[in-house]
Amino acid sequence: MSTIYVAGVGMTLFGRHLERSLEDLAREALTGALRDAGCGVGDLGAAFYAGVTNGPLQGQLAIPGQVVLGKLGIEAIPVFNVENACASGSSALHLAVQSLKAGACDVALALGAEKMNVPDKARAMALFEAGWDVSRAEQNYQTLLQMGQGIEPPPGSESDKPYSRFMAIYAALCRHHMETHGTTQRQIAAVSAKNHQHSVHNPLAQIRKAFSIEEVLAAAPISYPLTLPMCAPLSDGAAAVIVCTEAGLKRIGASRSRSVRLAASVMRSFTARALDEPARNIGRLAALQAYEQAGLGPADMHVAEVHDASAMGEIIQAENLGLVPLGQGGPAAERGEFTIGGRIPINPSGGLESKGHPLGATGLGQIHELVTQLRGEAGARQVHGARHAIQENGGGLLGIEEAALSIHILTR
Repeated sequence: MSTIYVAGVGMTLFGRHLERSLEDLAREALTGALRDAGCGVGDLGAAFYAGVTNGPLQGQLAIPGQVVLGKLGIEAIPVFNVENACASGSSALHLAVQSLKAGACDVALALGAEKMNVPDKARAMALFEAGWDVSRAEQNYQTLLQMGQGIEPPPGSESDKPYSRFMAIYAALCRHHMETHGTTQRQIAAVSAKNHQHSVHNPLAQIRKAFSIEEVLAAAPISYPLTLPMCAPLSDGAAAVIVCTEAGLKRIGASRSRSVRLAASVMRSFTARALDEPARNIGRLAALQAYEQAGLGPADMHVAEVHDASAMGEIIQAENLGLVPLGQGGPAAERGEFTIGGRIPINPSGGLESKGHPLGATGLGQIHELVTQLRGEAGARQVHGARHAIQENGGGLLGIEEAALSIHILTR
């Protein structure tokens, strides 16, 4: 297979951009990636646009990529629109990689952009209700809530605010892990505190405020054991990644010293597994496939960015990626193993719960962080000596796991 490189990355500040248009956010990310790669729009052979909110929140129900990218000067080349819930951005990157491997072009763009903060917050929250089989929504909800049986939420640990029902599902996942492996609320809070401390050093993070474990535990409850700092906010933002073959890299004259090799790109969909079959978890299977593709293993990884729409996600995915044994994510987090300077730093960007989670841009934002880390350009949040990095990004729910999940491994 062709060797694939990330030649350029660009990203906006994730946050509330009420005064900015979707086009404006996309332009900033694209301009940054083009400048980083040292090329222009005329060098792109294909573009893959990731967006979830364009239709329901902006009314652009079809061809959002052609509309947004066309305003940025990208025309004539193939433009593909990608929607895979929260894994949309990583899915766009995976497809861009496949286009290079197929020989369709030698330089491709993956770009994700979202505007989630709209005056009617309930409309934005309702988007999450579309991330499963809507014809069986109530049955889905009740089935997933069953995972939380065995642990009774303490009095005062449930919010009376109208959050998405997905927050109750995330909480049920937490309680299942607590019941099965002995994970504690404090260990989940340790993940959140660590990520908020990391985000202080990320100028592109939505929330740049440090929290202690005690402050996370004392914060406003969402659904037990989750409190507000443990959960990702609604975010606006855009991120872009330019990938090249060896020939493309030479054609555009991109800096070899700053290009990062994409050693693995894997996409998987859910399996109809049972709760007591963790070895069949979509994240575990995708990780094994990615490690085989890259010729590397968990012990070779120096830094990771994983999908933590709630802090529990980091614990679960650290286990799925083989960075810690099954059931040991919580204790490892509490010991500081996932902190910058620890054994295997996870989410040095601050993760989704701090950096922000603009759905279609999220996975590409993770790639932005890992490329920055492998180049040694992350400043105060730099993981020293990082040469191999892994990214995990999941979206939607079918059965008891993500409907779609992507893993990328990058190396210098």
